[in-house]
Amino acid sequence: MRFFAGVLMGCVVCAVSFAQSFIPDSEALAPPTAARLAAIQAAAQRDGWAPQSAAIRAAALRAYERDKLAAAAGWLYVYRWAALFGENEADFIVRWIQAVTVAQANHANMPTRYLMRQQPLGLLLSPDCQAWLIGNPEFSDEFFSLLQPVDFLPGVLQILNDLHRADPARFKTFANLALAIAVVYDVPPPPDWPHAQVSSAVFPRRLPRPLEAFKWWTREEQLGHTYFRLEQLGADELKFVVDAAAPFDELEWSQQISNYPLNLLERAYTIVAYRRDRAAANVGMWPDKSYSLPAILGAGGICVDQAYFATQAGKARGVPTLLFVGEGNDGRHAWFGFLDGDQKWRLDAGRYAEQRFVTGFARDPQTWRPISDHELKFLSERFRKLSSFRQSRTHEMFAADYLANGDPAAAARAARKAVNYERRNQPAWETLLAAEASLGRDAKQREATLYEAVEAFQSYPDLEAFYSHRFSESLRARGQTSAADFEQHRLARKFQGDRSDLSVEQARDMLFRSIAKQPLLEQIRTYNYAVDNFGRNAGMAFFDQVVRVFVEHLAQLGQRVEAVRAAERARNALKVEPGSQLDQEFGRLLKMLKG
Repeated sequence: MRFFAGVLMGCVVCAVSFAQSFIPDSEALAPPTAARLAAIQAAAQRDGWAPQSAAIRAAALRAYERDKLAAAAGWLYVYRWAALFGENEADFIVRWIQAVTVAQANHANMPTRYLMRQQPLGLLLSPDCQAWLIGNPEFSDEFFSLLQPVDFLPGVLQILNDLHRADPARFKTFANLALAIAVVYDVPPPPDWPHAQVSSAVFPRRLPRPLEAFKWWTREEQLGHTYFRLEQLGADELKFVVDAAAPFDELEWSQQISNYPLNLLERAYTIVAYRRDRAAANVGMWPDKSYSLPAILGAGGICVDQAYFATQAGKARGVPTLLFVGEGNDGRHAWFGFLDGDQKWRLDAGRYAEQRFVTGFARDPQTWRPISDHELKFLSERFRKLSSFRQSRTHEMFAADYLANGDPAAAARAARKAVNYERRNQPAWETLLAAEASLGRDAKQREATLYEAVEAFQSYPDLEAFYSHRFSESLRARGQTSAADFEQHRLARKFQGDRSDLSVEQARDMLFRSIAKQPLLEQIRTYNYAVDNFGRNAGMAFFDQVVRVFVEHLAQLGQRVEAVRAAERARNALKVEPGSQLDQEFGRLLKMLKG
């Protein structure tokens, strides 16, 4: 569920009659006026933001229930700001730590202690900054659609306030850039960012100061050095610009050295000479004393160094870029992606430098977790700019609000409207499923909704797999084992070609379930079925997640003969290229078994 739903639950609730007298229908059924917003803020400065929340929410609900969507969205954004400003900072931090733990977003560079101040979050913002935020529905839409449970709001709000105070006019022009900096710089980056193949002694991983970054990128645009007008990109794109790991003097140097037009930016990958000697000697870690961009260009590097260099060259030009690492048929590789001149994500720059790699993982700098495939595709499709999606999002926001405030029936109705307007609104599907569970609808009814989601996301393999897995598990829980197996095998077959990584996940889950519940002979049969049906062309990912796991499982049971037989069966099925990384991995595994 979205973060704001948790905030709403803690709001002070006042009588509806008070809310109606506070904001009459003549105002509630139209977007908030500047005069009304000024009056709300004046009351908040006097009495605090929390007491204002119920009246504003009541106005939003009246507008929504009378189908005044523009007014309803405007009031709901003001309500969400009021709820956020009024929340106690210490209470937020407790809930945030739980969210970070659940999302496994913690890392070694994050603080181990936080100051638990008993004060409203709104005190982190000046009155002028508060007024600007509540008075800008476009920025509010950007902010609340981007916000995630693992965003450290005290840090986000403090950064926004500092950037606004330093230059209100520039903040207004580059508000999305300010927001991108705020959600990326709210916590320090992890120790393996942007990749793990260089030591911290050689490459200290630090983000610049927020104000310094804001000034640098806005100045570079004004000097004509950026390929995009930064004020025209969304914060969801700009966060892939401001996560630069190279210092600004190196970025400025790269503008001169790697001066390729935007649609030829992939050449920034091959400008770094490939070090075949390092690859042959299996030297994955950077061996030199400096990891500066000039040092990389001078010494040459392996694929991960080429990808790092290219991403930094793009960010220096205001181009959103991503560094990918992945597994392919015969080994591991790194490449990069970037937003091109048609504002479409090109995700294969350098991807086929050695062979065709089937999948890769990039990091979302907002969460420092892997970014999902569907999120990248959503960004490229840009459907969130469509009016139909804005209507869908309004219904979804009210659905989440109804659910958080104990009205699952209204939540289900609103969520259904949201998915009818835009089938790709994934949070709306989650709210709909949660509302149906709260209403006590039986498993068959919920399965019908789950399969609707499966069909809605047929073009987004990771989401189709996500909902298909939940559908299968529900069937299995009801004893419908054959139907569950059929759905799981359907998905594995579908993804065997273009998305063998997802086919591997299905094979892995099938094997793990067999190991947990079936006798050894059935486990071997399941493994053999997985190898014969899903192993071909699956490559390194299949080796790591299926072959090695099962072979080591057999070895631990003392079944060394069967373990060798399982490894050799997989080696034949995967069609291993002699001398490849995969060939070396199989060699080490078999040597261990026969040792």
